[in-house]
Amino acid sequence: MTESTFESVLQGIDAYLLEAMNKYTLAGLAVGVVRDGGLVYTKNLGMADIVQGKPITSNTVFRIASISKTFTAIGLMQLWEGGRFKLDDPVNEYLKTFQVVHKDPNAPPVTFRHMLTHTSGIGEAPSVPDALMILVGKDRGFIETEEDRIPLGEFYQGRFQTEVYPDTKWAYANHAFAILGQLVEDISGESFPDYMLKHVFEPLGMLHSDYLFTERVFPEFAQGYNFKKGKFDPIPLKLRLLMGAGSVFSSVNEMARYMAALMNGGANPYGRILKPETLQMMMTSQLDTDPRVFGMGLAFWLEQFGDQLIAGHGGSLPGFISQMKVAPGENLGVVVFTNTSDLAPEFIASEIMYRLLGIPNPINDFPPAGILYNPHDWEALCGFYGPRPGFLTNARFWLTFGGEVEVFINKERQPAVRTLIGPLSKGMPIYRLDPQDRMLYEGMLKGGLMDGYPVKLLFEADEEGRVNSLFIMENRVYKRPFKNSLRLKVYAALGWLTSMLLLLIFRKKTKRGKNE
Repeated sequence: MTESTFESVLQGIDAYLLEAMNKYTLAGLAVGVVRDGGLVYTKNLGMADIVQGKPITSNTVFRIASISKTFTAIGLMQLWEGGRFKLDDPVNEYLKTFQVVHKDPNAPPVTFRHMLTHTSGIGEAPSVPDALMILVGKDRGFIETEEDRIPLGEFYQGRFQTEVYPDTKWAYANHAFAILGQLVEDISGESFPDYMLKHVFEPLGMLHSDYLFTERVFPEFAQGYNFKKGKFDPIPLKLRLLMGAGSVFSSVNEMARYMAALMNGGANPYGRILKPETLQMMMTSQLDTDPRVFGMGLAFWLEQFGDQLIAGHGGSLPGFISQMKVAPGENLGVVVFTNTSDLAPEFIASEIMYRLLGIPNPINDFPPAGILYNPHDWEALCGFYGPRPGFLTNARFWLTFGGEVEVFINKERQPAVRTLIGPLSKGMPIYRLDPQDRMLYEGMLKGGLMDGYPVKLLFEADEEGRVNSLFIMENRVYKRPFKNSLRLKVYAALGWLTSMLLLLIFRKKTKRGKNE
């Protein structure tokens, strides 16, 4: 892309962001674009604090949530570069105050690589009661003030039990990255936040970012909001006990310096944090997944925008949503923050990155035209798909897909996906994406916060060519017969309850008739 074309694209982003701000009803929005190591574009809209009349600026501090995981991984990989551990070493050899265990004493050990790729067997919470408490809004992983912070070993009471064997399934795990933060501390001999400030933030010139809510960040901190019933409701600040998973406070100006290092082999004009080959490894897929559907490096999520590799991460905490995307091959980076509980940053960051790369955003031309549907394939694709066992490691799949997805042919004679609950409960048509690939499909969610969100599906077959699994978003789920489907079990349970209710009504009427 020529310089004049690039400048023209940047000018067009202004109008797009105004439209997005109005479409998503955000309290505030901060956007930054980095090119060749420099912040070349910023846009700040709305309010950091509505009551105080404080506007968003490029120095406004947001909670960047799970983008923090990439920082934690970089701090850890610095120690790896120093020969302090190997990626496939068991983490228990380095933990000093607690151990990661499985109920089976013969289970394979959990390694650093497992934790960095969310394949450790750790689920949504340390226990089922903890997971149920999260559902009702009482998460032990949050604290009121910095004075309430306790050591992680005390929080886990000396042990953290995994749910399934490592390397058997992918499950997003905040607690894995909390443990990685503890490993940084135990291996380095420094407290985790002190290590990160000294070895990551300060070498990058990020002097107003922190893992703790300190004077480095609170003067410019934004208030978080929910928009409901026509107004913005402020959300009280609660701090994360799991520092390594999502505690960083930062701004667009500070994150621009971080992205500059990510696209320049680990260094920016202020200093170096990693060797180029280490950073490249972190942005190389560690899993056997199709990059068009899902890729996972060491902490970094990997995507394909056309032929370009995009590395990044998003984040979500009450009142704050964040998204960072970096195209190392083009020396481009985009960061988007909002102080509103809305998924807008994912849509906005993707649209801006596509424009900067000069590639049409596929969601703006969906469904794709000029591809033969091949309806004779559909019978093999149809059926019920569910995850491998594990309540805690399936928690997010349950919340999103209700525990099972069904591929079926809808009334419009189009293949579609539906679930018992959630955004797909009414069915989502799916369409072939690639004329050369009969197994790759995509749908688009409609309604709610995820309206317009693309959902890719990759069907997989066994050696005999029978479709036996499906990759939907980052989840690999497996085909099951109807007799074992969750839908049949729910129908059977509803049928039984209906029968019992009718029987109860019949008995009451019979008893009333006898009394009369």
